[in-house]
Amino acid sequence: MSFDIEYFGTSHGPEIGVTATGLPKGEAIDLFELQTFLDRRRPGTSDSASQRDEADIPIFESGVTKKDNLNIFVTTGEELKVSIKNTDTSPKDYETFKDTPRPGHADYTAYKKYGEKYDFTGGGQFSGRLTAPMCILGGICLQILKRRNISISADIKSMGDAKKAKEDGDSVGGIISCQICGVPAGIGGPFAEGLESKLASALFSIPAVKGVEFGAGFSAADMLGSECNDAFIVKDNEVITETNNCGGILGGISTGMPITFNVAFKPTPSISKEQKTVNIKTLEETTISINGRHDICVVPRALPVVEAVAAICITEVLKEENKL
Repeated sequence: MSFDIEYFGTSHGPEIGVTATGLPKGEAIDLFELQTFLDRRRPGTSDSASQRDEADIPIFESGVTKKDNLNIFVTTGEELKVSIKNTDTSPKDYETFKDTPRPGHADYTAYKKYGEKYDFTGGGQFSGRLTAPMCILGGICLQILKRRNISISADIKSMGDAKKAKEDGDSVGGIISCQICGVPAGIGGPFAEGLESKLASALFSIPAVKGVEFGAGFSAADMLGSECNDAFIVKDNEVITETNNCGGILGGISTGMPITFNVAFKPTPSISKEQKTVNIKTLEETTISINGRHDICVVPRALPVVEAVAAICITEVLKEENKL
């Protein structure tokens, strides 16, 4: 059974959250460990991060039962619903942008699709704020995988000069590298059922992601076949590859080696530098400057988001293949 996941709420609405069906029954959730994970994504934790003050404390509404230890919940197998209250909202900051879509945001495309009913404040349902419930579900999946000796860790591979960008009223992007260790060989399938297909689709659901590559990625295009191919060898009575240019996946199926990938994040589109836009009601060209509480670079806070989304994907695949 595949997961059925829905993220709800908006950036400056009363709450955000997630509902999910398909999680395995009887899985323990350590609330302290989950909150520690969520705190890595919280705003206000660095000079380059938004100074919005949100506690991001998850409220479990269904799908779990308490154990004797008050810090431990256990999944029931029923629909999981978890919410987070938004406590530091400021929708008035966006009133001047109602008719002037912000470059780089979903304002214009969402308006064309949803019309006047679209909540544009803070990006609404397209906001990076919705990565908080992603981290709730992903944090739970990380705990499930940890008990199966599967670990996921992300690091900053590269990032622009956030300090200089802040001084210039601008923003920067960067690249996150991630690896998944412990996935046994033989998980996945061809084409749309492949691990690359499913992971890439999941990773592109993260706001600001513009590129994903596995293993050697785009650099493989400049290699010879003899350089790119990963030779098979035996180590400790196990078949492994001598290198890992394929990123732990061949034919959409895990090789047993670490699954490695890079994720590219664009610069934060909200910048105080003057930018050109149009008034969508009058079709007159104009300019805007975006001030307020925005990340100079989303990359540091996106580390747990990448881990979370990868964990959700791998947990779902393992459950589909009856490995959980």
